[in-house]
Amino acid sequence: MSAGVSTLPAASRPETPMQRAWRRLKARKAAMFGLVVILALVLIAIFAPLIAPFDPTRQSWAAVRKAPSALHWFGTDEVGRDLLSRVIFGTRASLAAGVVSVGIAVALGVPLGLLAGYGPRWADTVLSRITDAMLASPFLILAIALAAFLGPSLTNAMIAIGVTATPIFIRLTRGQVMTVKVEDYVESARAVGNPRWRIAVKHILPNVMPQLLVQITLTIAMAVIAEASLSFLGLGQQPPAPSWGSMLNSAQRFLTNAPWMAIWPGLAIFVTVLSFNLLGDGLRDAFDPRERG
Repeated sequence: MSAGVSTLPAASRPETPMQRAWRRLKARKAAMFGLVVILALVLIAIFAPLIAPFDPTRQSWAAVRKAPSALHWFGTDEVGRDLLSRVIFGTRASLAAGVVSVGIAVALGVPLGLLAGYGPRWADTVLSRITDAMLASPFLILAIALAAFLGPSLTNAMIAIGVTATPIFIRLTRGQVMTVKVEDYVESARAVGNPRWRIAVKHILPNVMPQLLVQITLTIAMAVIAEASLSFLGLGQQPPAPSWGSMLNSAQRFLTNAPWMAIWPGLAIFVTVLSFNLLGDGLRDAFDPRERG
C-alpha cells in the first residue's frame, strides 16, 4: 500500500498594519484616483519650468484676453499672459502653502497635544482653554486676520494658515492620547520604569499616527482653499507671481468677456481639493480597525 505525502503550504508571513492599510487603500478606486492626481500635481510643480510653454509673467499686449487656441491652450489673461503657464506655476504656490502650513501645524500641534494628553493636569487645562478659544473663531476669518497682521506675502500666508490649523492637531492628538494611554502596553511601559517622555514618544505617538495622517491629508485640502482665499484678497502670493487665488481675483472683472480666465484656476483648485479629500477618506477607511473589507 502506497501512502501519499501531502505537502502543507508554507505559512504566509503576517501582514504589518501598514501593509494591511495599503492593501485596503488600493481597493478603493476613489482614493487611488486622488493619490494619482496628487502625484501628478507634485510632478507638475517640480518640473513646471520644463512643462510650461511660456514664461508665466511675460506680457503681450497683442494677445490680451485671447480665447483658448492651439497656441494658448487655456487662453490669455488681461495683460496677455499665457494662462496654462500660470496655472502650472500656480501649482507650486498652492502645494507649498498646503504642505508647509500643515507642517507648521503638525510641528506645533502634535507636541502640545501630547503634553495636554499625557502631561500634568495644569498643562491640559491651559492648552484646552486656548484651543477652545481658537476653535471658536472661524478658520478662514482667523487666518485672514493673522495674515493681515503679518503682511501680504506667501510666506506670511503659510505661517498664518499653519498657526490657525494648530488647534485642530492639538485637539486630535490630545483625544487620541487620552484613549491610548490607558492601554495595557502603556501601563506595562510605565511599570518597568520608563520615563513619561519616553512613553509618549516611543509608545503613544506611533499609535496615534494613523489618525494624524488622515487629518494631515484633509487639512492640506483646507490649506489649499485658505491660500487661494488669501491670494484672492491680496494677502497671499503677490503679483506678478502666479497663484490660483490671485488669478481668480483678476478674472472676476472679465467673467462675461473672458470666462476662461476664471474657469481654469477654479478647476485646478477644485481638482486639487477633491483629490486630497478622496485620499483622506480612503486613508480613514484603510486605517479603521473595524474595517473587514
